[in-house]
Amino acid sequence: MSKKKVVVALGHEALGSTIVEQLDAVKNTAKALADLVEADYQLTITHSNGPQVSMIHKAMTELRRIYIDYTPAPMCVCSAMSQGYVGYDIQNSLKSELLSRGISKPVSTILTQLTVDPYDDAFYEPKKAIGRYMSKEDADLEVNKGNYVIHEAEGYRRVVAAPKPIDIVEIEAIKTLADADQVVIACGGGGIPVIEQQHILKGASAVIEKDSIAGKLASDLTADELLILTSVDYVYLDYGKDSQRPITSMTVAEASDYIKEGQFGETDMLPKIQAAISYLEKVPGGKVIITSLNKTADAINEKVGTVITR
Repeated sequence: MSKKKVVVALGHEALGSTIVEQLDAVKNTAKALADLVEADYQLTITHSNGPQVSMIHKAMTELRRIYIDYTPAPMCVCSAMSQGYVGYDIQNSLKSELLSRGISKPVSTILTQLTVDPYDDAFYEPKKAIGRYMSKEDADLEVNKGNYVIHEAEGYRRVVAAPKPIDIVEIEAIKTLADADQVVIACGGGGIPVIEQQHILKGASAVIEKDSIAGKLASDLTADELLILTSVDYVYLDYGKDSQRPITSMTVAEASDYIKEGQFGETDMLPKIQAAISYLEKVPGGKVIITSLNKTADAINEKVGTVITR
């Protein structure tokens, strides 16, 4: 009997926000992932990178301010750096945890690129805020370089586009490792957005939403399950209200109705539900589980969490 193929999507809670926080967080995350390996799942892991890519972008920008001979790192390079940095911590912590349980299994990180459409509407109206808060003078410099800036209460921030992904460039490499029963970490932070021009891939000044990639990765791999680990044990109706109540299970049709009712937060739960729907539309026999990291072991036995099916 073949193993169940599962794509695991890790949220911010699994990684922390600083170098020290991340080192501590991934040790706990590795335990939850190792539980899945022990339960005989074949894992492909993707993860968020919001705080990490922002930290790298800030550092590279400040380096350019102090040492003018340095070139500011474009967003695609910052994304690549964050993929390598986060993947390095996850794979080492997971490998160590598996060995402590007597399990010898390769764990690999693949720097993953995602093609995007250069004419995607997102490039004409960037909305994703990144990096440090700037003064008016620094913001003007960014605008003069052709970048977009918004004014918030704390100051000015650069904003970039968040286009929809088209293809996972390294999908065949990911499939090969997954089919060999290796643990694969891929599409970190939504992947590195690139534009294909005459068979040459060029980095785009953009970021890709991590939840949309989780759904696409699961469907491209024809995974049996998509496990989205976030900060809550369940998806809730009327979240944050006195009438809040958990959803233990729902169908794609029910999820679509809840979206129309405005039940899910636009920047937190909604992208996860949309990713679930996208995956299940392509893999009708699949299953999505949304729960918190610490409830992973119970969630795979459907003792906790929200289960979404076709």
